[in-house]
Amino acid sequence: MPSPYITKTVANRMLDTGIRLKANSAALRIYSGTVPADADTALGAQVVLATLTMNATAFPAASGGVLTANAITADSSADASGTASFFRLFGSDSNNQVLLQGTVGTSGTDMILNSVAISSGANVSISSFTITLPTT
Repeated sequence: MPSPYITKTVANRMLDTGIRLKANSAALRIYSGTVPADADTALGAQVVLATLTMNATAFPAASGGVLTANAITADSSADASGTASFFRLFGSDSNNQVLLQGTVGTSGTDMILNSVAISSGANVSISSFTITLPTT
């Protein structure tokens, strides 16, 4: 069954109020292990491999249903070794709410990394990060 599409104006508002305004200086964590069914599913045996920090102004205003992140501060010393499989972006408020979850890989995934093999103590960086809502 096809998914409905929303207007770019509505997509921009959803991205701006639902993610952009809550992601300033927020944590973006990369995990190994089984990808949870959705962003609301509690974590179990998954391991945090790296924690990166979003810019103080994480994203400029959405345009065309797309958020494009400003520079993301690298994790200069990965927390653990493993194979990255998914990420979660957390809100910067005191609730530490999960805003977004996506898959990680070297192609065909939500977040593209140079390598999914992360070694403890290694530098982990993201060169670009976009979030897109389907629009008409």
